[in-house]
Amino acid sequence: MRAPDLLRFARDAATGNPLRTSLLVLAMAIGVAAVVVLTALGDGARRYVINEFSSIGTNLVIVLPGRSQTGGFNPGNAITNTPRDLTIDDAQALLRASAVRRVATLAIGTSEISVGGKLREVVVAGTNAQFVDVRRLALAQGRFLADGDWRRGAAEAVIGAKIRDELFGRESALGQRVRIGDRRFRIVGVMASTGQGLGMNTDETVIVPVALAQAMFNSNTLFRVLVEANSRETIEQAKTQVTEIIKLRHEGEEDVTVITQDAVLATFDKLLGTLTLAVAGIAAISLAVAGILVMNVMLVSVTQRTAEIGLLKALGATGRTIRTAFLVEAAMLSLAGAVLGFLLGHAGAAAIRLLYPAYPAYPPDWAAIAGLGTALVTGILFGVLPARRAAQLDPVESLAKR
Repeated sequence: MRAPDLLRFARDAATGNPLRTSLLVLAMAIGVAAVVVLTALGDGARRYVINEFSSIGTNLVIVLPGRSQTGGFNPGNAITNTPRDLTIDDAQALLRASAVRRVATLAIGTSEISVGGKLREVVVAGTNAQFVDVRRLALAQGRFLADGDWRRGAAEAVIGAKIRDELFGRESALGQRVRIGDRRFRIVGVMASTGQGLGMNTDETVIVPVALAQAMFNSNTLFRVLVEANSRETIEQAKTQVTEIIKLRHEGEEDVTVITQDAVLATFDKLLGTLTLAVAGIAAISLAVAGILVMNVMLVSVTQRTAEIGLLKALGATGRTIRTAFLVEAAMLSLAGAVLGFLLGHAGAAAIRLLYPAYPAYPPDWAAIAGLGTALVTGILFGVLPARRAAQLDPVESLAKR
């Protein structure tokens, strides 16, 4: 039997029972669509986290107060060693490191901002002039904080875009005086709208000099110190220098945690990449279920077409030809289901992106290819048993059942 005849035979067999064929194709399509959509969600989470970390700046070394690692308990240490606060002086000392380009302090708290009878709660971020460059932020209007003494700071503030819209509307916010907590500030700038980023929404944040923020919150410690290395190649060098400087200033105690942006990204990338593979494996189970359905449907097809198989054998068709014909039919149905599932999966991923624009739910290429390939291979493998059974039928007995 020639290849065109095999394809025609498989097509006629598939279209001869449209309900059975539709259910089989749908089952395979659901399996492939599940793989595509779930891997899009998993890989989208990985992309989202990487984008969020990348948005906070480049070549970053982040210094956190307190030591994150644990160790054995030493009663002597409990008495003599007390973690020191991370102070403005500590942050300024980091500028002496040769691998450090910029340093930005960060003190965080909440307060209320009021102007013209309008009042709302805001996040107050205390920092210095280098913060906008370290974080790669942009201004919509005005300027950022003046580059002066970090321990003093003028009574000026930079507000987020949403705060500007809610408090001032169409009126210009520059030069206006507002009350934040129990202090008065003059607005010198408005941040460009950037939205949420690692738990800090600059659109709803008021930025003031770090010394004034610490006075407002009655605290001397910093929430974070953001250090920008000279280049990507000097990130590890900057981390080492920062650790040594803090250790010297804290009487030999390494009581801060220093992390690099690349290290955090690599960790999240590995974790979420593994999660994506696990989700794809779970979704692939549905393809195995669809394969079993292919086998059952094909076995029923063999039973229903016993007389037809007997006639083909009587006309000279070999067992190999019969087996090939049934495998082609299984492959054709599996391929149709895989293509339909591929399209449905991409439609589902597009719907997720439409509902959540910030979430990059794009299925990875390997997942789509793997889904299509697995569906085709599964259909053929589970079609082997029915094909063998059809090939082994006796032509005389088969025709007798006609």
